[in-house]
Amino acid sequence: MAKQVRDVYGNALFELAIEENRIDEFMSETAAVLEALSDNPELYGMMTHPQIGEEEKVEVLASIFKGRVSDELYSLLGMLLEKGHFADTGDVLETFADRVREYRKIGVVYVTTPMELALAQRKAVEERLLDITDFVSLEMNFSIDESLIGGMIIRIGDRVVDSSIKTKLDKLSHELAAGSR
Repeated sequence: MAKQVRDVYGNALFELAIEENRIDEFMSETAAVLEALSDNPELYGMMTHPQIGEEEKVEVLASIFKGRVSDELYSLLGMLLEKGHFADTGDVLETFADRVREYRKIGVVYVTTPMELALAQRKAVEERLLDITDFVSLEMNFSIDESLIGGMIIRIGDRVVDSSIKTKLDKLSHELAAGSR
């Protein structure tokens, strides 16, 4: 059910943004709403608490978002609240953002290395990925996992390229173990 809610509302917001040529505006607003919800877990908890009345929740929603986001996004938040789906708000807004990235051919990349990469190295990874993918631009996310020893793991969507030394050693170890039986 949550996937259906996420897809229906997220896709509807995307279609509206395309139709009204307001992608940038809605992207900015959805990012702000996501930030407000993640920075204030008590707000999210209150908005999803079953013992707090809907009237009070509507008042809180209005005091925080009315006039600060577009009427369309405010209405979407109100609809999610009214239908009992406010818990899915983050997923709905992420679905919208994913659709925008897909539409604009922006890839989201997660690169894990055993040590911090220099700026030139980060740029080289990004440029190489742009060369071998259909993306126009990339949102690069770098993280460190010292257990990798060397190499890197790159994840784009559901594709993973693992060239880490740790993985190569694990594979070699399994092959040797299988060969000794």
